[in-house]
Amino acid sequence: MKKIVGIFVILFLVGLVACTSDAQKEREKKIAQKKVEKENLAPASERITLDNKGVGPIKDLQLAEVIDQEMVKKGMKTFKTNCSACHKIDKRFIGPSPQGIMKRRSPEWIMNMILDPKLMTEEDRCAKDLLIEFNGAAMANQNLTEEQAREILEYFRTLD
Repeated sequence: MKKIVGIFVILFLVGLVACTSDAQKEREKKIAQKKVEKENLAPASERITLDNKGVGPIKDLQLAEVIDQEMVKKGMKTFKTNCSACHKIDKRFIGPSPQGIMKRRSPEWIMNMILDPKLMTEEDRCAKDLLIEFNGAAMANQNLTEEQAREILEYFRTLD
């Protein structure tokens, strides 16, 4: 009887070790896979997320085919006054360059980011990742109107 109990104990321990080993291998495999996926992600400033409209008041925005040059002038002026301390057109600075932004972000996302950057960095994955990428330098809320944000967006259309 003691031999039978001993054999069962040994078999139980061998089975337990085998299961633990398989579970550990599976966990290590998942961790390695997540690491590879994370490394393959482009930086947030280069990521293309055109289907993301962000979080905020702008839900749907249709752009005219022709760029409105009057809006561009106003948007350029507002950008230079309110944004150029942190954003340079042709290079990274404290914040990302807006050059080519229309190829990476939806118009709604851009306007929501301009209108309420705090809400965006709290609730939007891409905005959170940008905050991390730019060392926690949060975009200041300039308290712009929707009209001003729309003019800046029109200006951005000329930067592609």
